[in-house]
Amino acid sequence: MPSPRPASLHPESTHPESTRPEPIHPVDESRPIGRILLFGIQHVLVMAATPISAIFLMSATLRLDPGLTVNLLSAAFLLSGIGSLIQSLGPWKFGPKLPFVMLPGGAPLILFLAIAEQHGLPTATGAVIITAAFYFVVLPVFSRLLAFFPALVIGTMIVIVGVNLVKVGALLVTGRPGQPGFADTTNLLLGLATIGFTVAFYWLFTGMLRQLAVMLGLIAGTVLAFALGAVDAGPAAGGGLLSMPQLLPFGSPQFNLLAALPLMLYSLASMAEATGQTVINAEAVGKEIDKRADVPKTIRGDALTSLFGGFFGLPLMVTSGENIGIVRVTGVRSRYVTAAAGVVLIAIGFLAPITRAISIVPSAVVGGTAMVVFAVITVLGVQMLGRADLDRHTNTFICAVAIALGLLPILIPGVYGGFPPGVRILLESGVAVGAFVAAVLNILFHHVRPRLTRKPPPAAAVPAQPQPQAQGEAEPGAGEPAPAQHH
Repeated sequence: MPSPRPASLHPESTHPESTRPEPIHPVDESRPIGRILLFGIQHVLVMAATPISAIFLMSATLRLDPGLTVNLLSAAFLLSGIGSLIQSLGPWKFGPKLPFVMLPGGAPLILFLAIAEQHGLPTATGAVIITAAFYFVVLPVFSRLLAFFPALVIGTMIVIVGVNLVKVGALLVTGRPGQPGFADTTNLLLGLATIGFTVAFYWLFTGMLRQLAVMLGLIAGTVLAFALGAVDAGPAAGGGLLSMPQLLPFGSPQFNLLAALPLMLYSLASMAEATGQTVINAEAVGKEIDKRADVPKTIRGDALTSLFGGFFGLPLMVTSGENIGIVRVTGVRSRYVTAAAGVVLIAIGFLAPITRAISIVPSAVVGGTAMVVFAVITVLGVQMLGRADLDRHTNTFICAVAIALGLLPILIPGVYGGFPPGVRILLESGVAVGAFVAAVLNILFHHVRPRLTRKPPPAAAVPAQPQPQAQGEAEPGAGEPAPAQHH
């Protein structure tokens, strides 16, 4: 009997398909360093207004001196960069390896300021550190609940997140109702013109320039603001070259569990929001993820970055919604782009002139850009709901109730002002309310109700064997009427 041919000589082994490496997913794809850096700068320009406005709000509310304000601004950029690297590169069990950018601001900032005004800045710093540790404690329990967050729940939550963020961007353009300068004509013109520039660039260009339409629109809006005299270049002039973040700028932290309770309650809502952002980010880049494994990585990244930030006097750090919209608009899905954005943010944290230059971009221009990017997030939520079988009336009802209650505190701020502070903290987070209502209704309608309405089979129906005709006629009162049976 002839000996078999060696495996190396088999035609199948020499076929090019057998040696071709598996294709790299676009989210893990590296690009030329110049292009990665350019796209990373686009992410930075869109999100830079958030840490700047957050620190300026801290400074104005707590009446901090200018030196401390610059120090906190430097720390905000530095920690935003570190957090972006953690979430994008995913070292060990931290970060989902998705294109994420991190920043301070939003509800955590408001709670930080409330704690600082009531208990002092050292206690507010301690509250951030306690809450960051609390994330790690409750995360194992939260991970087991992710099975109750299907596309119906997460899609509803993402729609509410998107609407809330569009409102945030719009307020950057219009200002707040009742305050001086509300709906200023120049600001409205700048915001709308920035949107128009972005649309024009997206329509005119192709390829890489089209992918940069968001950044080009922001730059064009800033140039228009210069032409209209709406830019104050004073803050960009003067000052030193380097800025060094200061460790514990408010002194040694003081730990008070009762004072930290509002932030700890918020962290539960933050974990729900991180769940939605992780899923929608994976949707935007077309990557399949395991929620039970990857969502906790995002939350750990938030917790670790917040823990570091607490020692630099910052509020809780959270993943940014802006960059998810940018990923979808530009089509650039590589996580190395947001990692490059993290490097740029760290550099900005140390280079004072760049920080000052970014700070002069008018808020109306940033708001116009943000409205487009945030609206894309809303559309992503709608797309996810499209896969949630809304043709079923039950799912439509669940979605409608959750959106109605979730949008209530967003559309009518202060609606829960008469409630106790601890309850108000949760109710005023429209995202948390919408996620909670959708999850609870999903459990009630799709898990509890089917069990309650499931009836045991009647005793007469237990024998499944067909009965003889004579026996059926002898028991005219049992089961279905005889004519129906014969028919």
